[in-house]
Amino acid sequence: MSRTKYKGKVFILSGPSGSGKTTLYQKAREKFPQLRESISVTTRPKRPGEVHGRDYFFVSPKMFQYKIRAGHFLEYEQFFGNYYGTLRKYVQDILKAGDSVLLCIDVKGARTVRREFPAAVTIFIKTPTLEDLKRRLISRGSEDLKTIENRLKRVEMELREAERYDHVIVNGHLAKAQHALNRIIAEALADPD
Repeated sequence: MSRTKYKGKVFILSGPSGSGKTTLYQKAREKFPQLRESISVTTRPKRPGEVHGRDYFFVSPKMFQYKIRAGHFLEYEQFFGNYYGTLRKYVQDILKAGDSVLLCIDVKGARTVRREFPAAVTIFIKTPTLEDLKRRLISRGSEDLKTIENRLKRVEMELREAERYDHVIVNGHLAKAQHALNRIIAEALADPD
């Protein structure tokens, strides 16, 4: 558990692939410029339009393993052969500066971060139905059907974790989901504790 008292707050946004969490995350960052983002490190290849240092820090598996051994990660996970992680120092530096940080991480990573930052505000994003989720994953066009099926197999575990979150938002309509997320963030930022 973290012994340092930080002025900033930690917000964790999680949900299955295709739930809209990345879109909601990006829009929340636009609405709340005082929320800093923590750019994750990954070994997966860049998708079209992604930029190193903006969307992710793209590294080799060897470099990722080095960072694990060196204790650089606050949390990390492996999905479908690729690693993803949150740099501990990156988050600590944001909080030490008195800013708040918005993490867009999976449910296992959220559990790990909450051990170090128990006051973190956790928000889970889900779709109204599994069929909606599947349709979104297919329409994204960035993954083959086998990868999509593997992602859908993970959803059951992720949905069970939702009950551990402070807030759950059903993203059936983007504007309504964004409004709900903005309200949660605004209330937490206004709370001095």
